[in-house]
Amino acid sequence: MNKLTLENGHPQDTTGRLEKEIRVYDLLDRLGIGYQRVDHEKADTMEACVAIDEVLAPAVICKNLFLTNSAKTEYYLLLLCADKKFKTAEVSKQIGASRLSFADADKMLEFLDITPGSVSVMGLMNDHGHKVHLIVDEDVFKSEYFGCHPCINTSSLRIRTTDIFEKLLPELGINYTKVIIKKN
Repeated sequence: MNKLTLENGHPQDTTGRLEKEIRVYDLLDRLGIGYQRVDHEKADTMEACVAIDEVLAPAVICKNLFLTNSAKTEYYLLLLCADKKFKTAEVSKQIGASRLSFADADKMLEFLDITPGSVSVMGLMNDHGHKVHLIVDEDVFKSEYFGCHPCINTSSLRIRTTDIFEKLLPELGINYTKVIIKKN
């Protein structure tokens, strides 16, 4: 892997970048949200993720889980600190949902315009019908910075956590539910 470099803001050259990625940068710029970006190879190994996380430090890096209830009538995006494990009973009980499980990739694409491996809070900008409920591990709020993909897993962003929850989500009309997830 090439040396990873943290860049400020929107890439100057957008050649080869997906339109949905550019829309993320345009939205953040329009809202006056500062961010830093690192471009990298597809992050599909733990080694690649570790190197990216080091560049984004001190950002909290989340697992982004796309979930559904047992009837497959409700969909959820769970932002979970990377050092914690998803326990369906623990989260289901707190949000009053029947047993949660991983949702199908076709629903992820339909609602968030993202594919497995690229799941991110940024995908909510594509959920115009507000079909996906956001659930956030309370420990996410303890970090000054938040790390996420811009709807594609060949770039990663570092953004102030307060900018995500006080500027971006309100602009998108997204509410969220805080949950307490215990460390193992």
